[in-house]
Amino acid sequence: MTTQQKEALIERLLKSVAGTFDIFTIYIGDRLGFYQALADGWLTSTELATQTNAVERYVREWLEQQTVTGILEVNDENAPATTRRYHLPAGHVEALLDRDSLDYLTPLTYMLVGVTRPLTSLLNAYRNGGGVPYSEYGTMFREGQAAINRSMFLQQLGTQWLPAMPDVHARLQADPPAQVADIGCGGGWSSIGIAQAYPKVQVDGYDLDPPSVELARQNVREARLIDRVTIHQCDVSHPTITKKYDLVTAFECIHDLGNPVGALQTMRRLVGENGAVLIADERVGDRFTAAGNDVEWMMYGWSVLHCLPVGMADGGESHCGGTGTVMRTDTLQHYAQAAGFRDVEVLPIDNFFFRFYRLYP
Repeated sequence: MTTQQKEALIERLLKSVAGTFDIFTIYIGDRLGFYQALADGWLTSTELATQTNAVERYVREWLEQQTVTGILEVNDENAPATTRRYHLPAGHVEALLDRDSLDYLTPLTYMLVGVTRPLTSLLNAYRNGGGVPYSEYGTMFREGQAAINRSMFLQQLGTQWLPAMPDVHARLQADPPAQVADIGCGGGWSSIGIAQAYPKVQVDGYDLDPPSVELARQNVREARLIDRVTIHQCDVSHPTITKKYDLVTAFECIHDLGNPVGALQTMRRLVGENGAVLIADERVGDRFTAAGNDVEWMMYGWSVLHCLPVGMADGGESHCGGTGTVMRTDTLQHYAQAAGFRDVEVLPIDNFFFRFYRLYP
């Protein structure tokens, strides 16, 4: 048994190394525009380098590596190195290039590149306490996080998620125009998705991270929604925010907060007695088990490297001890009760990654 365990671990680690190389080389290929060029036709290393303003020798090595790992195809492996032609097969285009597809996974490579950026600070936090501020994870993590949920926000918010609350769905279509606050809006795609799905609503997106706010405002401009979507860089718990909202949302951010109860108290204040609160967070198991459920292997990974240290950097040690990515239903219910909500409903929405909660004031 000991030998079998050892061999199984060795095999797993070697596969993990291969996967790690895939992640970083896919990031290179997307960042430099290689995949887009290769999706349009068969190219030599020289042609690809010319089209993308890159250095041929690096491009040639990348092409060979991508072929050996099974992502690209080569037309004649016996041809001279600089005359071999490579291509991105049609079956790989959607996952790597189609940003509107629910199966678009390239943003995960950006997140994984970003999550390794502050490893020195992370080790220091593990040894000495405290946390790692979100800003230390940099542009790649921020852009990847915004992009990975984009298609869900644009395609499912108004067709599946919000219609699961029929009274809210009706209010968002009615007059006078409904007011929506989107807490922790990040790159703004959730705010944009709500506004596109409900042409009458006015949406205020809130985020503390200045580069995220800048990215969100740019996305709102490009979506031509500046008349109905306003992005604010501020702490929504500030008492000067007195506006009342029909709906307050928080998508995949409560577990990152250093003071989740305080944030929920603010959301409770913003909706008054008649509004609704929608929380989407990770669909983890109801309790810890050694096997975990089908997404916990990923969620614990994000938690160890990012979500827990970010929450700890924002006072997590003194407020709920730091939540982490694996926020179970009873934890959210406890936070909501402490924040003054009278009830929490788990909505019947089928989603592989998210669980949806309606909080009743």
